Amino acid sequence: MKEHMLSPPKPHQNYSQLVALLESRGLIIPDRERAERKLSQIGYYRLSGFWFPCREVKKDVSGVGILHPGTKQPIRKDSFQPGTDFNKIVQLYLFDKRLRLLMLDAIERVEIHIRSVIAHEVGYHDPLAYMNDSFINPRKLKTWTDKKTKKERNLWKEWHAKQQIAINRSKEDCIKWHKIKKKAIPFWVAVESWDFGTLSKYYSMLKGKYQGRICSRLGINNKMILENWLHEINILRNRCAHHTRIWNQSSNNPLPVLNLPYFEKLSLEKRALERVYGMICILWFLVKKIGPSSTWLHSASQLINSKPSIDCCPYTAMGFPDNTGFPDIDNFS
Repeated sequence: MKEHMLSPPKPHQNYSQLVALLESRGLIIPDRERAERKLSQIGYYRLSGFWFPCREVKKDVSGVGILHPGTKQPIRKDSFQPGTDFNKIVQLYLFDKRLRLLMLDAIERVEIHIRSVIAHEVGYHDPLAYMNDSFINPRKLKTWTDKKTKKERNLWKEWHAKQQIAINRSKEDCIKWHKIKKKAIPFWVAVESWDFGTLSKYYSMLKGKYQGRICSRLGINNKMILENWLHEINILRNRCAHHTRIWNQSSNNPLPVLNLPYFEKLSLEKRALERVYGMICILWFLVKKIGPSSTWLHSASQLINSKPSIDCCPYTAMGFPDNTGFPDIDNFS
């Protein structure tokens, strides 16, 4: 879009003006100086994602909330619901930060373990299997035309090229040693250059028999479900790594679950599988397979129960079945 076609941006406002604006909209600000400091540290629009659920809903003449035609979400006014406190919003922001760090802790364990499993199970057949398309599902080797860009694409070639760039850029000592010695880099070394996206895409391209061997190491009886989990975990990992709010985020693709007693006992509803509670359940399933003595779930339970109490930001927004907090962890055995 050409610049002369753009509407003018909102005028710049300093922190004092922003605090006054929020107060005029009904936000309770106990300490104006602290509020200005927090806006300078965090940013108005980053915090706005946390107070958004506390803005009043537009209603029609009959008192029914008006939904946005595209998203089917309530259309919000600028004004806040009575009792909304700026300090509680900041507490929610800090809670979300701790939640992101906790999720990254579990994701790191999962990523490193599955990388190792893939390198072992596929590298057993060929130390350079990651460069060999004979391990790849033939459907993933086909070249096709992207309908949007009209460009030709090939998933295997794209993955292979990006992975080679990652190896070339890697500063890992084990990779540098192989380069210095002019030795071919075996699978179990190459994976040290992988990120979660590289891992996820490689698994999705593998032939079914290799996917099956990886799944069996994780106690998973459905290859497609693991593919879906890895895709969604990668999305969450990227949100966490880029400091993006996760506590009440929802997905358009509910997580699938396995036909196993663990999931049957949890009886997860669709809402849970679209939100962070479902992801906690999936990550715990994987983490306890990797490390049976892990206390990660206890940490998750304690953190969730520390969420600041804000009427417009309930536990159900995280996918939990009610607003009493984290369910009894005995249900997760």
